[in-house]
Amino acid sequence: MSRVAIVAALEREVRPLVKDWRVSDKEVAGRRFRFFEKDDLVLVCGGIGAEAARRAAEAAIANYAPKLVYSAGFAGALVPGLKVADIVQPRRVVNAGDGSSVNLDRGEGVLVSFGSVASPAQKARLRDSFAAQAVDMEAAAVGRAAEARGVGFAVVKVVSDEFDFTFPSMERFVDSNGQFLERRFAWFAAFRPWLWPQVGRLARNSSRASRALCDWLRKMNAESISTSSDAHALEAVHRR
Repeated sequence: MSRVAIVAALEREVRPLVKDWRVSDKEVAGRRFRFFEKDDLVLVCGGIGAEAARRAAEAAIANYAPKLVYSAGFAGALVPGLKVADIVQPRRVVNAGDGSSVNLDRGEGVLVSFGSVASPAQKARLRDSFAAQAVDMEAAAVGRAAEARGVGFAVVKVVSDEFDFTFPSMERFVDSNGQFLERRFAWFAAFRPWLWPQVGRLARNSSRASRALCDWLRKMNAESISTSSDAHALEAVHRR
């Protein structure tokens, strides 16, 4: 059992955090998941998109019975004020597909979950339609999985692309399990030199964002351990 489960999309988003964690491969509902474990935390990378995120959240809940599930990972900025590596903790998460939303116990602002990587024009429409500050693809699905099983839900995202960042559609490089096809993307970019500056910028932004997110999660875990230790000490005093 783990007190907190973290659901991310891709391992590269959280690699600096989990590189030294215990690894456990499990099969759930006919699918293989890799879980990273440390202290009271378990982390699973389910893949890109709502369906992949939902499956991963359900697998983590079924195997580890957490009290709280975090949706963590990259997000796009919908407002100019958010910059690469800024941490986003929304107060509300909206599903752009059906307009449903969930209010959280902490945070501020709105995160909207959208079905694909949003272009600058789409970002502007999402911002105006939902009064949102950031966009991702998975948080709403993780929230639904947690709600359906009576588990607490929280969100922490990090900005990996700013409001005006442009890049070709990435859907063709994501397989049916939500995994990013890095080799196919590399071949695609290799023969399009006009994309190389954007690819380089994307790689740098992703690296900065990953470090910022992992730093935040480490701090969260350290504070959680401290709080838990204080609670155990207080309980021991009361028993005397």
